[in-house]
Amino acid sequence: METTLKDVTCHAEEASCRKSHHPEKVKKDLSNRLNRIEGQVRGIKGMIEKDEYCDDVITQLSATQSALNSVAKILLEGHLKGCVVDRLSEGDELVLDELVVTIQKLMKK
Repeated sequence: METTLKDVTCHAEEASCRKSHHPEKVKKDLSNRLNRIEGQVRGIKGMIEKDEYCDDVITQLSATQSALNSVAKILLEGHLKGCVVDRLSEGDELVLDELVVTIQKLMKK
């Protein structure tokens, strides 16, 4: 079975070929946030290499996890308002099952 999504032809088993279309402002914001997170992770690695106090490392890990959660929230909001709404309007209710799995993944954290 083939599905055409915004000029991309996919086979049903190849769901990974779907694309998101984020506005440039959102992409820049996400990229900046991820760059900061990358720096935080490098900093944490350095703290461990320098045998810094465990509580201080844990505090930095918590801040990094919070920053990752912020990125996930932005992506989830865009997914709901864009991808999910679009697919539902096309009659694709399987997107709801996919959304449940996605939310379950986020809640494991």
